[in-house]
Amino acid sequence: MIRAENLGRRFGDFVALEGLDLEIAEGEVFGLLGPNGAGKTTTVRLLTAVISPTTGRATVAGFDVATQAEQVRAHVGILTETPGIYVRLDAVENLRFFADIHGLRDTDARIRAVLERLDLWARRKEPVGGWSKGMRQRLAIARAVLHEPKVVFLDEPTSALDPAAARTVRELVTELRREGRTIILCTHNLDEAERLCDRIGVLRTRLLRVDTPAGLCRDLERACTIVRLATAHGAIADVARALPFVRDVELAGDTLRIALDDPESQNPALVRALVEAGAEIRTVSEEVRTLEQVYLELVGAAKEARA
Repeated sequence: MIRAENLGRRFGDFVALEGLDLEIAEGEVFGLLGPNGAGKTTTVRLLTAVISPTTGRATVAGFDVATQAEQVRAHVGILTETPGIYVRLDAVENLRFFADIHGLRDTDARIRAVLERLDLWARRKEPVGGWSKGMRQRLAIARAVLHEPKVVFLDEPTSALDPAAARTVRELVTELRREGRTIILCTHNLDEAERLCDRIGVLRTRLLRVDTPAGLCRDLERACTIVRLATAHGAIADVARALPFVRDVELAGDTLRIALDDPESQNPALVRALVEAGAEIRTVSEEVRTLEQVYLELVGAAKEARA
């Protein structure tokens, strides 16, 4: 559904995005993570044909963002960080206005459905200037999906929402995915990204890494097995160190932290060797890093490399 090849954008001497190679499948929820100034907004503006690339090319829903901008915009919906809502109009009037822009007709049923979906129908006749920031955010999301786009870009969709409203938005994202729509989610909420996204890309001017949430958190270079013993024993740690496939061993209290190349295949031999040496094992588990840890390491390493 989305393909970018060496996509980049400069503003004078400032490089906002460079060398973006990315493919996003139809029906995928793709999270785009990165600190402020990392190029997330530039990426969204490029992929929604708001600005043209300086280098490379990209297609969205089969249309080139540089040469077929109108077709791209017709097939995408977007929630920006500062959505433009007309505060003197009510919710229905706002959506009718944007429906006219997209050339939609006979939209009453569609407007009602999307407002009900986001729990706004009961307030539909009130000028939105009197609404809370969270309610306006939900109206902006309604506007983004009103024309049933194939691709939806959501920039911090649950920002300023209370827990119940945030859950409504997350449920909407899940529903849109079931309908086969492709979602690009830009967020600083790592927990939300981990729950909603099929894959996540970490960006800092360049794309640092792309993987599933679980794949990001599982780094084979740092794969470790945690063995909790009934009784701490330095000799047992020495047994583990002597195994040829063990890279490192740390003993802290009654717990061994053992670095392996491939825990899934090597754990059986590890446990067998420890038991044969007299270890009484209470539990064996995999050490899994959090998405926050991975994100901070990737972004921090990229910052140091550019310093």
